[in-house]
Amino acid sequence: MSGDKALPILSLKALNRASLARQMLLSRVRLPSLEAIERLAGLQAQAPNPPYYALWSRLEGFRQEELSRLIQDKKAVRIALMRATLHLVSSRDCFSLRSWVQPALDRSLNGAFGTLLGEVDRQALALEARAEIQEEPLTLRELGKRLGKRWTRSDPEALAAAARNLVPLVQVPPRGLWGVSGQAVHTTAEAWLGPLFSSSMGEEEIILRYLYAFGPASVKDIQAWSGLTRLNETVGKLRAKLISFRDERDVELFDLPDAPRPDPETHAPPRFLGEFDNLLLSYADRSRLIGEEDRARVFTRNGIVRSTILVDGFVSGTWKITRDKSTAVLSIEPFQSLSGEARSELTLEGERLLGFAAADASKLDIVFESHSEE
Repeated sequence: MSGDKALPILSLKALNRASLARQMLLSRVRLPSLEAIERLAGLQAQAPNPPYYALWSRLEGFRQEELSRLIQDKKAVRIALMRATLHLVSSRDCFSLRSWVQPALDRSLNGAFGTLLGEVDRQALALEARAEIQEEPLTLRELGKRLGKRWTRSDPEALAAAARNLVPLVQVPPRGLWGVSGQAVHTTAEAWLGPLFSSSMGEEEIILRYLYAFGPASVKDIQAWSGLTRLNETVGKLRAKLISFRDERDVELFDLPDAPRPDPETHAPPRFLGEFDNLLLSYADRSRLIGEEDRARVFTRNGIVRSTILVDGFVSGTWKITRDKSTAVLSIEPFQSLSGEARSELTLEGERLLGFAAADASKLDIVFESHSEE
């Protein structure tokens, strides 16, 4: 908390509009996809398609082939980073971010597989994994089996998870390409990208990048996004470059002086966010985006973050597209009753979404499900 009561207070709606502005969700922008990925400090990528939806909802005229080409040309990569989860980032950012979040990856490994790994020498494991996977790209299952030949008393899944967390592994195409199926096959970032990319960003610059994409934010928000702890000291060193606010709970928030903080009454058009969208995963306090009563409808017990709709800037329901050979149906399930205007705006945006995601379908339809009273 801040002891300085003179700090300006930002309302929940002011924080909402600031986040939407940083995330290019108040209005689409005309920006190259690679530049957008860097501006957003990476995209969540546990599944292949969500990064495409993320860019479509933010960029004017985005097409799937733009991102597929970046992945094929090795300008963007899929790699475990923040919160030990899979992200799509630019190759320029890959090594800097990976080096910074390595302590979080180590902690995640200890929590999930520490007991199963037992007395395995992790340095030796990392060296062995590098040798295996640089010789031939492998799935984690295949890598675990090969490592299990040396560490016969250890669980192969735990060995593969250790390799993923200890060694920067990238998923290689066709994984991650739109409309192309394929297993998640890995090699090392160094083998895939070559020696041209080196770590250049330090911790302070990365935190500034976070604030540019998600601010105003608290230290706890930065830690929730990154998976790291004890960032108070680093943020303290940045105070001279930042300005401070308080939220309605008296938590101190930090921001870049010239970053956009729109009027709270700025119109927020409806938006469709894909699964695991970073907007919902990058704050400790998510109240600026979703009500507490709706969180369980979006964040499931088995770790899925559902695709959501934004109405007036806030999460107001979920969506999904179902396909058969010739038909694509967009089903929208609002959490509360929608006004006629909101339904009309969502329908127009939904038609654009279907045109993007299911252009090959001969019949397109939009269905509003009865809103849930859970």
